[in-house]
Amino acid sequence: MRKIHMFDTTLRDGEQSPGVHLTTEEKVAIAIQLEKLGVDRIEAGFPAASPGEIINVQEITKAVRNTSIAVLARAHKKDIEAAIDALRGAATPCLHIVLATSPIHRKYKLNMTKAQVIETAEMAIKFGKNYFSEIEFSLEDASRTELEFMYEVVDHAIRAGATVINLPDTVGYASPETFGEMFRKVRENVPRLDNVMLSTHCHNDLGMATANTMAAIYAGVDQIEGTINGIGERAGNTSIEEVALTLETRKDLYKATSNIVLNEIYNTSKLVSQYTGITVQPNKAIVGENAFAHESGIHQDGMLKESSTYEIIKPETVGVSSSTIVLGKHSGRHALKKKIEHLGYNLTDEELAHAFEKFKKVIDQKKYVVDDDIHTLIDEDYVNKNTRYELSDLVITYPNNTVEVMIELSDENRNHIKTTVKGNGVIDALYSGIDKLIGIEFQLQDYSIRSKNIGKDAVGEVIVKIEKDNQTYSGRGMDTDIIKASAKAYLTAINTLIQDNVKQADNFTFSN
Repeated sequence: MRKIHMFDTTLRDGEQSPGVHLTTEEKVAIAIQLEKLGVDRIEAGFPAASPGEIINVQEITKAVRNTSIAVLARAHKKDIEAAIDALRGAATPCLHIVLATSPIHRKYKLNMTKAQVIETAEMAIKFGKNYFSEIEFSLEDASRTELEFMYEVVDHAIRAGATVINLPDTVGYASPETFGEMFRKVRENVPRLDNVMLSTHCHNDLGMATANTMAAIYAGVDQIEGTINGIGERAGNTSIEEVALTLETRKDLYKATSNIVLNEIYNTSKLVSQYTGITVQPNKAIVGENAFAHESGIHQDGMLKESSTYEIIKPETVGVSSSTIVLGKHSGRHALKKKIEHLGYNLTDEELAHAFEKFKKVIDQKKYVVDDDIHTLIDEDYVNKNTRYELSDLVITYPNNTVEVMIELSDENRNHIKTTVKGNGVIDALYSGIDKLIGIEFQLQDYSIRSKNIGKDAVGEVIVKIEKDNQTYSGRGMDTDIIKASAKAYLTAINTLIQDNVKQADNFTFSN
């Protein structure tokens, strides 16, 4: 099984993502993690860009000694001299020279003839060869270059001393069918190509960077270039992690492997995201938040019976602890049962049916349900079985710039009564209304709010302390509506007080 070399350009092409600027310390930290990940070559930067970039590369070469370090240079003597300076201390340096070859680049960017492009490439490679044994030469915009001219440029580059030939899809123009065919034809028509490593570097402008890269591997390339999380210019680059997992998962098709340490993928992704500030999209393959999450009831049922029904990659393979069963509106009873059991509850079939009914009502109010939501709906039904008073309805209005709360309660006999009260604020009116309906006035000693999770639909948790006749009781209420959570907390405290004082409880009846 042949080996595919992994050339990572997160620190060069990836840093060219709009808004990304990595400090020297951040670059070194990422480079150390990339070495741990097992990439074969790290493109540490573009030294000609600034004196600071030279320092960045020099610091990386001090920290990374077991992985080859490359830098980018245009086919200019000054660029190559900057690269020489930057890589002076590298253990295994590589000079990466790039020169555009497509008609549109030759005409509008370079203002060069075909002959001038070949001459410039040869001069740059020969100059670099005086200082580097490893030289990669990239034909920028290769996917839009005439094939006959491509053969000619590649041949001259190899003769001049290039050890790696890179044919990139610089603007994401290629399709897998045409890109794979391009590499097959280059191999057929450039006789010296067997003496060098053939590489590719794909961009994602049409969303086909990984597909084009895999087509190139299938056509025989030896090295692929990409970034962690697929970051980079415009729509980004091929994702290193996607290629590595495709090779691992489809060995039957590609018959190739890499040195990537798969269980370091997730850690590397998180580090790059943290330092670049580029959030990984939730549905991103391999490293996205939802890559191993399942919400569909059909999928969840299959997963709970046998994970391979809906997962072709085990989450542990890439460093994720486990799959996630997301409880949402598409979830079924099987998933809820497993979650409830995982949280430590043992419900009867009847209790589970009731919990599932309540779960469906909760999910109508939220995008997804988290553990605290499950605890809440179970606690409300099964922990507080002797609950005396429950919230039935709550309406808040603001007539004439005042606060008015209509509140309705029910007791254990399902008797209902409601009242409307005004107050100095919503909570004042709410609690005054509850006191009025029960017929007892309680003293509120403490009231606090906190969020139980993140997002606009986060569950709010309210904790209160009430006092009556020198007795203090606490109550907790949770809901996406913080006012409802406040009512539930207050009623929980009252119900606890009643349960602990049965004699006094006889006096706790609805006010007439």
